[in-house]
Amino acid sequence: MSDPIITVADRPIREVHTEIQAAANAGGHLTLRDTRSRHNLGVGLPAGATLHFEGSVGYYCGGLNNGATIDIERNAGWGVGEAMASGDITVGGYAGMSCGASMLGGVIHVKGDAGPRCGVAMKGGDIIVEGKIGYLSGFMAHAGRIIALGGADDACADSLWGGEVWVAGPIKSLGVDSKVVEPTPEEVASIEDLLKSRGINDTTRDWQKIVSAEKLWHFESRDANAWLMI
Repeated sequence: MSDPIITVADRPIREVHTEIQAAANAGGHLTLRDTRSRHNLGVGLPAGATLHFEGSVGYYCGGLNNGATIDIERNAGWGVGEAMASGDITVGGYAGMSCGASMLGGVIHVKGDAGPRCGVAMKGGDIIVEGKIGYLSGFMAHAGRIIALGGADDACADSLWGGEVWVAGPIKSLGVDSKVVEPTPEEVASIEDLLKSRGINDTTRDWQKIVSAEKLWHFESRDANAWLMI
């Protein structure tokens, strides 16, 4: 029996998603064609589902993912993988603003650049960006790792509460209450092992590990200006 193929085109998204959920629950590999950068595709998918999107997708693809493996052939709009609990999402090109927002676990792998606020408010998991991450990436993240191989734009890791932002390449500027620290060899090995598992094998990178400076963890009226800068 051949794997199911669903054509998106200009059909109602509710109708398309009903078919996606039925095919995902039945198992096997599902292909989505003629995606036309439509929004809200592949939301809330179960563990064991495997989807391939031919072309580009719009906003919130793979949101609320609960263990599915999703491969997007080209680009993704805002909020790819938003609030995902587990699973694996690969974006073959560019990922728009807020990639992995509020995610709890799993891996998002972006082969191009990622837009602003990558990993905003993330609570766990890993975001790998082979290109550059946009401004305010890591904003108010609580846990997890953002790994950027092509540098970072302004206000990187602004108001970071927990978690880590790893950057190989230039950082335009750090955000409020973040600092660069020296990683341990074990931490670097963990990052490199993850990258190797994704087929990224160059080990000549000079990593900068960004963590919270912890000044915003407790409000101090004497240092109110730090809060006003957020």
